Amino acid sequence: MSITGGCLCGAVRYSIEAEPIATRICWCRDCQHLAAGNATVNVIFPSDSITITGETRGYESHADSGNVMHRRFCPDCGTPLFSAAEVRPHLIIVRAGTLDDAAIAKPGATIWTDSAPHWALIDETLPKIERQPAPIPAPD
Repeated sequence: MSITGGCLCGAVRYSIEAEPIATRICWCRDCQHLAAGNATVNVIFPSDSITITGETRGYESHADSGNVMHRRFCPDCGTPLFSAAEVRPHLIIVRAGTLDDAAIAKPGATIWTDSAPHWALIDETLPKIERQPAPIPAPD
């Protein structure tokens, strides 16, 4: 299976040769900044399954979880594309809005719900995790 996507202007494209490990809606404050006040929808893949073409720029931040995050975006159109936690180099987080077929990004949980604003629309049918979920382990 090949999953493809890219930024708004098309300068950055990617292909992924793996199934998603998880998809989560995130209400952490960092994601609210990335999504202009809303939550982000994030699809998690093995980091060794992605091929990226085009230039990206990076921004390093310290998340509320305490993790050092490396975020990548298109320097031309500004589209947020990827993030990765230093403590989990085996995973890459892809912003669902950048997928060519966003239908594969069916969320399985909502995380950081205690950071969501009071007006947030949170899907009551999904598991809710108040803060950071347990880490996804590296493959054996």
